[in-house]
Amino acid sequence: MPLRSFLFVPADSERKLAKGVDSGADALILDLEDAVAWSNKPQARRMASDWLGRQASAHGEGPRRFVRINPLDSGLALEDLAAVVQPGLDGLVLPKPTSAQDLLRLHHMLEALEVRAGMAPASVGVMPVITETPQAMLNMNTFSTPQPRVVAVTWGAEDLSAAIGAVSNRDDDGQFSPLYVWAQSLCLCVAASSGAVAIDTLHANFRDSEGLAATCRQARRRGFGGRIAIHPDQVATINDAFTPSEAELAHARRVVEAFALNPDAGTLSLDGAMLDMPHLKQARRTLGLPA
Repeated sequence: MPLRSFLFVPADSERKLAKGVDSGADALILDLEDAVAWSNKPQARRMASDWLGRQASAHGEGPRRFVRINPLDSGLALEDLAAVVQPGLDGLVLPKPTSAQDLLRLHHMLEALEVRAGMAPASVGVMPVITETPQAMLNMNTFSTPQPRVVAVTWGAEDLSAAIGAVSNRDDDGQFSPLYVWAQSLCLCVAASSGAVAIDTLHANFRDSEGLAATCRQARRRGFGGRIAIHPDQVATINDAFTPSEAELAHARRVVEAFALNPDAGTLSLDGAMLDMPHLKQARRTLGLPA
């Protein structure tokens, strides 16, 4: 299954969870962090645990099930993990890691909790949000080698701008200012070098469907494989933008076939264009084949 759309849902809202399941999202992220008030976090944990328990018999049906825990140094993460690591959980979103050492810490915690829950080793994947702290930005090279459990990598602009004291993360023209363009680019590089899927950050104005579609198309051209959603109405637009069109699939098949018919060719011509190995790799990715 693809991972094109990750829909955030507050873990303490049964109504929003129900809407999320029917949204068409490839994955739901039950949020225990920013979407839940401090006083309601114990209740949110219980609700997330109960909901995941009910999904344990789904056998791969419906969206994949992720939970965003609180940061490892918040004093809340271990309680979050103890509540949600159980059959029915597919992955975790780790906010505000400062280096790959935090991914290793989480990996070791999960090893013990999976045993306790009777789950197979490494059942729970991880998607870190790698750009939310200044320390992480300066330690970005530590994320660049394959990390245990990491299935996707995403980035965020809001927490980083708050951490550095920025009035806004955008310039007067509405575009991300250079630091956040850099953060987005680093996310792409980290994902590629670690063998994970790059997931673009959210589009905050959930009523701006045209802006969402345009920035999704831009993100896909740049190398992202999916995007965060914060409202069910964004899911269809994201899924459509990150799904290859029939024309793209047809062209990719022709590229793969052309190289298959000429196995000793380093370059060849198709429709007047010269193709080489990078074109073949991209065509195979478009078809969902190993590059």
